[in-house]
Amino acid sequence: MYSQFWPMGGSPGVLHHYTETLVTFEYTSTSVRQPHSLLFIGGLGDGLATTSYTSDVVQALRRTEWSFFTLNLTSSYQGWGLGHLDRDTDEIAQCVRYIKDYKSSKFGASGNLVLMGHSTGSQCVLHYLYRPNPHTSTPAFDSDLQHVQRPVVDGAIMQAAVSDREAILWVLRHGFGDTLPSEAQEVYKKLEAMAKKSIGQDESFDTILPLSLTSRIGYPSNTPVSCRRFLSLVSPDSPQAPGEDDLFSSDLSDEHLATTFGAIHQRRLLKQKLMVLTSGADQSIPDWVDKEGLLSRWRNATNDNGARQIWDEVHSGVIPGASHALSNDDQAEPRKFLVKMVLGYLNSIDPSLSLGGQQ
Repeated sequence: MYSQFWPMGGSPGVLHHYTETLVTFEYTSTSVRQPHSLLFIGGLGDGLATTSYTSDVVQALRRTEWSFFTLNLTSSYQGWGLGHLDRDTDEIAQCVRYIKDYKSSKFGASGNLVLMGHSTGSQCVLHYLYRPNPHTSTPAFDSDLQHVQRPVVDGAIMQAAVSDREAILWVLRHGFGDTLPSEAQEVYKKLEAMAKKSIGQDESFDTILPLSLTSRIGYPSNTPVSCRRFLSLVSPDSPQAPGEDDLFSSDLSDEHLATTFGAIHQRRLLKQKLMVLTSGADQSIPDWVDKEGLLSRWRNATNDNGARQIWDEVHSGVIPGASHALSNDDQAEPRKFLVKMVLGYLNSIDPSLSLGGQQ
């Protein structure tokens, strides 16, 4: 079905191979010099151009010096249930390096490059910025993984950073579809027990959980989810021992946040400030979460309680009335708000840029 958010006939651009098998699509203008790059990373189930609000960002950047890139990863589309953040961010690093080399060959310099993550793409952005560089893990279940050095980026944006664990807790409290809360809780207990047993027996291989069970607690019925990824997402030992994917839960301690948000400064992979936007009416955030309060805690951790100034105070905040992906019919104003904040942030990266009067 034709999407109302993308122009009839498609959008012009260039398809790039940044590895032999992975591609990034650049929305670019032939009439404007665009040496700078905004690289967008979608959430679980996303791939090339599947997040509809990016059409607004692409249109707003068309007359600027910034071109917009969207990419696919090994974990894109239905692959996320077998993926993990180390592989994601290694592949993002390869894409960043490719874009920098490409822009340098075309314009004589690589220009500025900003990462922008949506939903689980925000987990990728934070993982990129705070983990050791290169990654130090040697996962037995992904034995062919080769870590790469992650290039420094000029800026980073996280939008709709949500907790997959708290989303599951909401399902267990309220049910999902035709599944009652009591039934969801029973299914979850089975899945957790199966996953832990499988991991305990052999860490060299991953095992796919039954689709007949994962689909009853909110996961797509056509998407395989491995035992390892399931435990990472639902993180049953949190908040004391959070899994890799549990970066944004509201009950994580300030001490733990200091090891994630607070480690951005230590890694020195971000040249300028971190921008974070939360959707005000995000369906993936339970009603018990204080969005403003959580943003404040993330800001304090990022800035080491005022000792540093890494958090972007001007362009971060809650988007009034915004749904998770700003894809509903009533999202015109939230989308305008998001675009205004993104353009303002890009202008803060380099005030000399031509933003075509879009601020």
